[in-house]
Order: sequence, then structure tokens, then C-alpha cells
Amino acid sequence: MYKLYNKIILLAGLVFILASCTKDLNTVPLDPKSITSATVFDNPAAYKEALAKIYAGLALSGQQGPAGNSDISGIDEGFGEYLRGLWYLEELPTDEAVISWNDQTVKDFHNQSWGSSDVFISAFYYRVFYQIGLCNEFLRQTTDAKLKERGVDDALKAKIVHYRAEARFMRALSYYHAIDEFGNVPFVTENDPVGAFFPKQISRADLFKYIESELKAIEPNLIDARQNEYGRADKAADWTLLAKLYLNAKVFTGQERNTDCITYCKKVINAGYSLKPKYANLFLADNNLNNDEEIFSINFDGIHTQTWGGTTFIIHAAVGGKMTPSDYGIDGGWAGTRTTSALVNKFPDATGAKDSRAMFFTDGQKLEINDVGKFTDGYAVTKFKNITSTGNPGSDLTFPDTDFPLFRLADVYLMYAEAVVRGGTGGDMATAVSYINKLRERAYGNNSGDITANDLTLDFILNERARELYWEAQRRTDLIRFGKFTSSSYLWPWKGGVKEGTATDSHYNLYPLPASDVTANPNLTQNTGY
Repeated sequence: MYKLYNKIILLAGLVFILASCTKDLNTVPLDPKSITSATVFDNPAAYKEALAKIYAGLALSGQQGPAGNSDISGIDEGFGEYLRGLWYLEELPTDEAVISWNDQTVKDFHNQSWGSSDVFISAFYYRVFYQIGLCNEFLRQTTDAKLKERGVDDALKAKIVHYRAEARFMRALSYYHAIDEFGNVPFVTENDPVGAFFPKQISRADLFKYIESELKAIEPNLIDARQNEYGRADKAADWTLLAKLYLNAKVFTGQERNTDCITYCKKVINAGYSLKPKYANLFLADNNLNNDEEIFSINFDGIHTQTWGGTTFIIHAAVGGKMTPSDYGIDGGWAGTRTTSALVNKFPDATGAKDSRAMFFTDGQKLEINDVGKFTDGYAVTKFKNITSTGNPGSDLTFPDTDFPLFRLADVYLMYAEAVVRGGTGGDMATAVSYINKLRERAYGNNSGDITANDLTLDFILNERARELYWEAQRRTDLIRFGKFTSSSYLWPWKGGVKEGTATDSHYNLYPLPASDVTANPNLTQNTGY
């Protein structure tokens, strides 16, 4: 699914402000070797190949492997990859991760001191809108009128109905990341013109309504839950994204939607998913196999999806000090990322002897971080590996085969429980407790970690989300929803750039729109505080 199809040249860059040298974008070029939308879809297989490019946009950064012909400019391709950007924004400003490197402004994440010209924030913003542009262009090229014009047969048309629903899901996913990270953003769909124009800014509340309406509208045309190809969106992915949207509705719109969250969690839970028996196997090189917990993943393959972002970054950057790279299926560590004592101390012990989710390397590592720039300050995280469940390395020692779990059943269990505790209807406390105990019984290997209804508080749920989901690019969103990200309500080492942690201003609950975009587009208003 993620093989690059170099013959497909979709409109790239900042697609929503593209300029064209002709009025008719379907003009056939004089050079017969050039390929445009007027000719590329002459091949019926091109529709699925174009859809593959949209999915690959979450994993890859360009058209020629780890470097060369980048999709977006202005940043190294590894830093400009979608998952790596999301991971930076969700993990580095929290209690779950620090990084030793001095790349440009990267330590501003720990300090919560970033500004509107931050290169890493801008890169993710432009990557999000590049993805949205790809989806918009795919939808423009697959209208009924276009398919009729090209003489597409009924069998392929029936498939394209599903493809279009998946493209709309992928667009909704990127808009979800936009509403979460940036708030009020530029808004474009396939109905906007292709060419140079200034997109209007949509309010966070209106974007919420749009994402909600899109996800509901496409549900009938998505493949049934667990019936699509691995790594492609189906109805369950749609329901999970809706559940996430509703769980965060108070942040996005000011209104609780916990009952709706429970409704869509139940749809996913009733679709036949089950927890993978061994937690560690969720994050290995063969985690695509026998994985009934996975709902939607970002897929990687050491041969076909080579990137310096994604799980290549997550695995390599976590290895250093006394760690042996081959133990993690890689050819070398980058000595970058570790975690803080705040995460480690959420487990009964750091060895994993009681709770198997505690996956830390401690030999030669200090628990407390005196120097963020020193890899051996802070425990290393060993959760993601390029090793298979049978102990063999992945297909390539540089580029892992390990897929990234964007949505999985454990998260849905946790969302259900949280929505119940927050007062949502349609669920019940006994069921919520049973779901949490399923996670803890897997983690503890027995029922010694079981909780009761009295234990199931919001504070417990936030900590349990950390224990279950750390390094899965969710922590910032969780801390904001619980009112713990900024201010002094929860401090962790190096929050605000202080060893003991310090309060930060609430405007950091949103990232800024890139200053360059605000300057260029008179329709945009910068987020408060930037």
C-alpha cells in the first residue's frame, strides 16, 4: 500500500495556495513524457495508487525515500515527516519525553517557550495542509463527472466510492490534528478553486462541526470494520476518530460531548476487536500480524518506506549510552530521547516486573535529569523495537518495519471509562472498570492490578493513559483535556525549562500559526499570546 508510485504527480507544496500558469489545469502538456491529471488517470490502477500516496503521506516525507524531492520545503526531510512532527508536538512538551539534541529550537518544547517562527511547529502545520491538499485533489479527480468523462467502468466506480470515503477520512484526520494543535486554521476543501487565493480562517467550533459532519457522512461508504486492507481506514477508524473528537469537545468547543463519545466507543468495542495478549508485541517489527487490537496504524516497511521520521526516528533516537543497538534491531543509536521521572514513577517499579508496560533501560542512566542535553540523564524508553516477536531483526537495520499504532482498542477502553466518569450516559461504571481491568490484567499477568469503582477517578484515568499509551503521540492532548498541561496544577521535570518544573502560561495550550502564513494571508488571525 505504501509503495511510491513515481508516475503520479499530484499538485504538491502548499496545495491550498497553488498557482497555475494556465487557466485549464487539465491541459495536456506539449512534452508527451510529462504527466498531469489529464493523463495519469488513463490507467485504471492510478486511482488506488493516488489513494496510496495519501496514506503514505503520514509515513513518508518525499518521493525518493529518506531524502530527495521532499513534499515540503524549508526543513530537513526527516524533521518534516508527518508522524515525527506529530510526535514532537505531542510528546516533547510533556512529562513523557525529553531530547538531548540542540537542533534549532527543539528544546523550546520542554521549556514551553516556542514562538510563531518555530521551524518544527511550522513544518508540521505545512505537512498537515499538504495532506489536506492531497485529499482535496483526489476528490476533485474522482467526481462522477470526471469518471464519466474518462469512461470508468461500473466495477471501478464502485471501488472509487470507498476510495473517496477513505480520502475524506484522511482529510478529517488531518483537520483533527489541525483543530487540536492549532485551533482556528485556514480551511479548504475540494470545492475551493485550484490556484492562488487566500483561504479563509475557520473557527475551532465550526471546524469541529465540519469534522463531525464529514465523519458521519462517509460512514456508510467506508468498508465494514476489520474488513479493509491492513493500514486502510474502515468504519471502526471513523468511529474512533469521532470518539476522540467528542472526548475533546469541551476543549474544542466549550461543550461536553461525553455521551456521544460513549456511543462511538461502544460501536468500536462491539466490532470484534480484542487486546493483543502481550503488550510488548504491539510495538515490534511484526506488529501487523495477528493484531486484533489495531484499529488504524501508520505503516512502515524497511524496504519500501524509508524515512528519517516515523518509527525510524522513534526507535533510533531512543538508543544510546550502554544500550546495544542490535538488541533493538537497528544498526546504531542516535542518543536523543528519554523520559522523565514523572512517567517512571507512575509505575510500581521501573523494571516491568509488576507492570509489564514499564519498558525502561536503566543501566548507566540516571532517573533524574540534571542536564537535558545529556543522554544518560533520564531513563531510556525501550517500548518500540525493530525486532520481531520471534526475536529476529526487521528487514532493514536502518529503517524499521515497525508500524505506529495511531488507534487501538486499549485507547477506546480508556476513552469509554473517562467519558463515563465525566458523566456521559449510555455506559456504566461497572463496564468501565471491567475494561480498565482488562488492560491491567494484561499488564500484570494476573488480576493483582485490578481496580474497583472507587479507584476509577479522573486522576487515575490520566495516569493510566500514561502507563498504557506513553510515546504514542497523545500526551499533550490528554494533559490539556485534564487541565494539567500549563499552569502549576501539575509539574514535571523541565516543564517550563526548570529542573523541578514550573508553571507556564495558558496560551501554550495552542501552538501558533506560522508567522510566515499569517503575514502572507490577510484572512488569518494569530492565536492569542503569539
